[in-house]
Amino acid sequence: MQRYRQNRSRHFNMDIFKFGGASVKDAAGVKNLANIVRDYKKGNLLIVISAMGKITNRLEDLTHAFLSQNDEAHAIFEEIKHFHFGIIDELFQGNHHSVYDDVANTFVEIDWLIEDEPDQYHDYIYDQIVSIGEIVSTKIVAAWLNETGNKTLWADARNYIQTDNTYKEGKVDWAKTNQIIQKDLVPLLTDNIIVTQGFIGGTSENYTTTLGREGSDYSAAIFASCLDAAALTIWKDVPGVLNADPKWFDETALIAQLSYHDAIELTYYGATVIHPKTIKPLQNKGIPLFVRSFIQPEGSGTAITKDNNPLPIPSFIFKVNQALISIFPKDYSFIIEENLSNIFELFHRHKIKINTMLNSAISFSVSIDDHPVQIEKLIKDLSDEFTVKYNKGLELVTIRYYNQQTIDRVTVDKDILLEVKSRHTCQMVMKNKTV
Repeated sequence: MQRYRQNRSRHFNMDIFKFGGASVKDAAGVKNLANIVRDYKKGNLLIVISAMGKITNRLEDLTHAFLSQNDEAHAIFEEIKHFHFGIIDELFQGNHHSVYDDVANTFVEIDWLIEDEPDQYHDYIYDQIVSIGEIVSTKIVAAWLNETGNKTLWADARNYIQTDNTYKEGKVDWAKTNQIIQKDLVPLLTDNIIVTQGFIGGTSENYTTTLGREGSDYSAAIFASCLDAAALTIWKDVPGVLNADPKWFDETALIAQLSYHDAIELTYYGATVIHPKTIKPLQNKGIPLFVRSFIQPEGSGTAITKDNNPLPIPSFIFKVNQALISIFPKDYSFIIEENLSNIFELFHRHKIKINTMLNSAISFSVSIDDHPVQIEKLIKDLSDEFTVKYNKGLELVTIRYYNQQTIDRVTVDKDILLEVKSRHTCQMVMKNKTV
């Protein structure tokens, strides 16, 4: 740890801020972001920003419409353009700022693409279209920051975060990424605030890739790690990390401090406040992660650090729309390592993530997100060797630092179909009791 401190001391003091789509969903959000940046006085700053509002969803709709050659593609695209130019109009009061042309030229890339029939495979086209949301949002925010007296440079994350050609789930080339950031990005930070994009990267052939849905947190962690940042702050619409989702609980509590370990556990089990890949790059460098509210920026939020203190209160994670698949050998033989290897290979082939699992002598059961097309193909392949049974319309509840009282709290009027317990974590797959 001492050697790490010495290495970091050779770098200038800097922070990484990450703002998600909710924070820049309209002109008021962009202005609020600028106010938060204005109040930052500690040192150099790099800002990672997502697409505005729900634009990623609409760009996905555009992608699907284009790939299916649906007549709605152009109407969806016009709606997307209208949304962004409306925010620019409100920010710049109709003055013909250069950002109008900058954003218009960015949209031309999609215009050219959707004028032709799709001739590339789906995931490649998805990345080229959906990534435009981050490009446009950051151009608008950078223009506004400069307009309000913050000396800002827009930087294209695709020039720095280098990935392989796995579209929709780009694998980061860490050595190359670190080398480029040190060589080309560090010199820009000494005199400027840098605004760049989350979620996207670039290949050696200069094609755009994305890092996985909701991957902007991960992007911020990549920049933080490669720049040896003092801290990463993720600005959310909640006070920090809560012990439960307010959608499911009337009463929630702020967790003021989390260990890296507990944060990884919570994201693995489905907590949505932080992207699952975010923690590891920060843990490797000992960089603290703060989760704070852009609505109440004066709040202290949650600090995620190396301090390995257990959570002071139980945490609840709900995942709905679950399917429970139970797999049995056709000849009632034992489920052994060879069977499990074949089963896991099929889950991997169909890109299905297992949320919890339980095996007995002659069965193996898993809870997964209900994606009907993928599940149908999976069950078909599993059925060649196994008997398969499944239930849908279920919910998965994970309790970190559980006790019987917390279990009783979430199982009222529920039938438990599967229960898995470890020392600190309890997971239950449940359905509503039938009358």
